[in-house]
Amino acid sequence: MKKYFIVLICALGTLAISNVQAEGFSLSSLDINGQITNKQVFAGYGCEGDNISPQLNWDNAPEGTKSFAITMYDPDAPTGSGWWHWVIIDIPTSTNSLKSNAGNIKSAIAPKGSIQIPTDFGAAGYGGPCPPKGAGAHQYIFTIYALKVESLGLKADASPALVGFYLGQNTLAKASVVGYYGR
Repeated sequence: MKKYFIVLICALGTLAISNVQAEGFSLSSLDINGQITNKQVFAGYGCEGDNISPQLNWDNAPEGTKSFAITMYDPDAPTGSGWWHWVIIDIPTSTNSLKSNAGNIKSAIAPKGSIQIPTDFGAAGYGGPCPPKGAGAHQYIFTIYALKVESLGLKADASPALVGFYLGQNTLAKASVVGYYGR
C-alpha cells in the first residue's frame, strides 16, 4: 500500500510540474488591447475595415512543442456554431510571432511552411470581425496552440472543424487573447 501511495505522489508531482511549465505559455498582441480596431475589421458585408490581421507574440511554449497553430473564433456569431475568422496551422517552432497582416495570403509574410485554412467566409486567410448591426459587442478569441506534432497532416482545403479535431488530439498547451467589437 505504501508503494502505491509513493507512486501516486510521484505521478501527481510530475503532473504538477508539467502544468507549471504550460502555465507560462502566453499570447499577446501589440494591436489588440481588449478592443478590435477598424484596422482589423472585415472589408465587406457592410463592414468597412482594413481587414488586417493583428500582430501576435507568444512565449514559453512547453517542452516537446513541435509546431504551432493559431485560430480566431467568434462564439457570439448568430449561426448556432460560431464563426471561424482565421485558422493557420503548421507554424514552425522557430517562430514566436506573426507580423501584422500575416493573414493576407497575397502578402506572403506568414511563416514558411504554414498553411492558412479556409474560414467561414469561404476563403483561406484572415477575415476580420463583421458582426450584425445592433448585435452588441462580439468576442473574438485568438488562440495559439503548442502542438506535439510538426504537422497536423491536413491539406489546405480542410475545414476549421476538422482542424479543431486535430488540434484537440495534439495540443500540449494553448493561450488566448480576446478582443471585442460591435457595430
